Amino acid sequence: MALTEIQSEPQTEIKSPELSLTEAAAEAVRSLVKDRKVEGHALRVFVTGGGCSGHQYGMALESNPRETDIVLEQHGVRVVVDEVSINYLRGANIDYVNDIMASGFKIENPNATSACGCGQSFRTDGEDAPEHAHGEGCNC
Repeated sequence: MALTEIQSEPQTEIKSPELSLTEAAAEAVRSLVKDRKVEGHALRVFVTGGGCSGHQYGMALESNPRETDIVLEQHGVRVVVDEVSINYLRGANIDYVNDIMASGFKIENPNATSACGCGQSFRTDGEDAPEHAHGEGCNC
């Protein structure tokens, strides 16, 4: 999943177990922040419509969270989530894997009732799969 930079309004930090970040994921974020020379940025995690299962995950480096964002701190990394995305991500765990098969962020989401093979797209209870779910999408 590609990371981009986003600029917006500042927000007060809230400590909460809304979503968790592993130490490996925190180290990957710290490394990205250092490599891109954007100290002080947070990891924004969000959900958008699309993907082959209906919703897809996104991540970006955030300089100034919005007033309505939920801001968490784990393992020395600030994580920001917008008020809509948190409903899809509540209880999720963000990890970073680096093995022979894959390298990158991985989200384990207890709210997802189905997901595409690549793990970037998911669906929750009561949602129908998009019409293109088995023919297009991410080709996984």
